[in-house]
Amino acid sequence: MLTSARTIAKDRFGSSLKPMLIMLASVGLVFAGLYGFNAFRSIMIGRFLASMANPPQTVSVTTAKLEEWRPTLAAIGTFRAVSGADLALEASGVVEKILFKSGEDVAAGQILLELRKDTDNARLESLKATAELNEINLRRDQAQLKLKAVSQATVDSDLANLRSAKAEVAQQEAVIAQKTLRAPFAGRLGIRSVDIGQYLSAGATVVTLQAIDALYLDFVLPQQNLNGLDVGQGVTASVDAYSGQTFAGKITAINSKVDQGSRNVQIRATFPNPDRKLRPGMFASVSIAVGKPEQLVTVPQTAIVHAPYGASVFLAQKNASAGEAGNGESGGLVARQSFVQLGATRGDEIAVVEGLKAGEVVVTAGQMKLRNDVPLKISNTPQPPVNPDPKPIDR
Repeated sequence: MLTSARTIAKDRFGSSLKPMLIMLASVGLVFAGLYGFNAFRSIMIGRFLASMANPPQTVSVTTAKLEEWRPTLAAIGTFRAVSGADLALEASGVVEKILFKSGEDVAAGQILLELRKDTDNARLESLKATAELNEINLRRDQAQLKLKAVSQATVDSDLANLRSAKAEVAQQEAVIAQKTLRAPFAGRLGIRSVDIGQYLSAGATVVTLQAIDALYLDFVLPQQNLNGLDVGQGVTASVDAYSGQTFAGKITAINSKVDQGSRNVQIRATFPNPDRKLRPGMFASVSIAVGKPEQLVTVPQTAIVHAPYGASVFLAQKNASAGEAGNGESGGLVARQSFVQLGATRGDEIAVVEGLKAGEVVVTAGQMKLRNDVPLKISNTPQPPVNPDPKPIDR
């Protein structure tokens, strides 16, 4: 009886333990599968990221240079003649003689043009005859006065008539002189705008005359630049007509007041022009060196990366870790970001006051895709030009 009870209990316990073991084994297999899948996924993600890590980036580079740097002021000005005028006559009339050729050099006082003056000359002869008659009458009456044959009043009247006649003669001579155009100073003529037989109104321009052996250059600068300017200071100018050539002059005058509207001051420099390349009216770019020369590190402006937190450059440096040399295309160079303090600009160049040393290699193109430790592949063709005094080109 007791034996059969034990047998029955044993059978019941065995039958309930078996499904539990199967369930535990199944749960263990599920957890093992999940763990294996996660481990496999982590390994594959790591391999993928390792294959994509820091591929070499193609950039252009240049070497930071130590150059002499002197602060300069830049302005735009216009050349004008030291002596220049559009010549015209005070009187009107018909052109009778043209005694010059367009574009020739003339001396001061040289006759250039004459108007028809036959009527004026005839009137002048008439006035001279009247003056001569008045002079004869005066001499006769003065002789009669000594004999008490005429009164002093008659002599005084003769004298007044003579003075009036001579004044009329002088006035007529001035009218005739106004019909002759003379060069007021030596210089070069422009292109004449009148012809023989043409009726010329008073004040109409006949030709321009410019003295161009020396020229003025007028330009303006902000009032804050007055501290570095003085009369006699050197100035250089360039014009589009002569690319790559500069002309030297000196400041000869600084205006005595500052314009209240623009807060600019007008400055005049004088430029010798012995070869007469410069012409009045030419547009010129002006450069004035101020202060003392300094030795500063310079790089192209394209090397600077501007950001809200400051300016920086990317340096191309040798990779210190042998295991990070990359696939060989970079030549063992990697990018290193360096924050810099900038100075003044000069054309395509910019001065770096702090954060960069002369001789260091900086990236000038391709910085947008860089970060620290990215391998670099150098390609400097084509290399962007760096000009300290660039000029626009019309195409």
